[in-house]
Amino acid sequence: MRRPFVTLAAALLVGALAVPASAADGDEDFTIKDPRITESSGLAASRLHPGIYWTHNDSDDGPYIYAVDSGTGETVARLTLTGVGTPRDVEAISVGPDNRIYVGDIGDNLGGSWPHVWIYELPEPKTLKDQTVRATQYVVKYSDGARDAESLVVHPKTGRVYIVDKNEQGGHLYEGPAELSASGTNVFRPVAAVPDLEATDATLSPDGERLVVRSYFGAIAYDWNGGKIKRKERLGVPFLGQGESVTYTADGTRLMYGAEGADSSVEGQDAPGGGSSSGSGSPAAGGEGDSGEGLDGNLKTGAIAVAVACAALLGLRGLRRRR
Repeated sequence: MRRPFVTLAAALLVGALAVPASAADGDEDFTIKDPRITESSGLAASRLHPGIYWTHNDSDDGPYIYAVDSGTGETVARLTLTGVGTPRDVEAISVGPDNRIYVGDIGDNLGGSWPHVWIYELPEPKTLKDQTVRATQYVVKYSDGARDAESLVVHPKTGRVYIVDKNEQGGHLYEGPAELSASGTNVFRPVAAVPDLEATDATLSPDGERLVVRSYFGAIAYDWNGGKIKRKERLGVPFLGQGESVTYTADGTRLMYGAEGADSSVEGQDAPGGGSSSGSGSPAAGGEGDSGEGLDGNLKTGAIAVAVACAALLGLRGLRRRR
């Protein structure tokens, strides 16, 4: 009768250690399988279609965005944008109020020398299939001169658009007009510093209360605070190659990180303040407002799992002695 007891104990141990507490709470990790998507540079979770993520190529692709099913990694729709010019350096995508999609053609590979960049806005289709969708094109300039940027967010309550510029020494959060105008130039003005990282993407939580800005190798979480952001903690990110994208899941409990490259992976971690029991992943030490809550949570979860497994083993041994 030894084998059933040992098997049961092993099952308890494996089950306790292998299944994270948040596994059923958010979207699963996935791989983008579409061979047309080789430079996924932005990521946005759909709220209209659960489990769907919008992405796009960096450049040299055309006016296209792709809807990827996180359950399979397959593309379920490619949208062709009309009403816009030829995209130049598309770097970001975000979903705003009323399921409006915003695409940031805001990169500047010439180091901030283009006189203006563009944002495209379109309605998210109710039916996912390959189709042509008319978009509105907005001309964007910065109040303090041209710059490179790869991060665009839309506040989920107000619909106001923000950009974080990309700078090795750290950049700034730029605020756009209360409403974008298709007939004139939209001037974005710096409202807060975003130091200590070279921003490659950013995301706002679905309730509009938290901002996460990522770089190639790390991320920083902020309280939104009405746009006067307050730094909370530094986050570790999964290493996937050239890390270019991040988005909150539709329910706000996880952060999904992506990268460029063919067959690129998208991996999730628990979001800070997202209601998960295991915290925020792997925060790094140091920095104003940094904390080890995510690491502590993971350690606590592991300790509890080991304690449960050990208790089961001790109980089974006592039962064997009594027999």
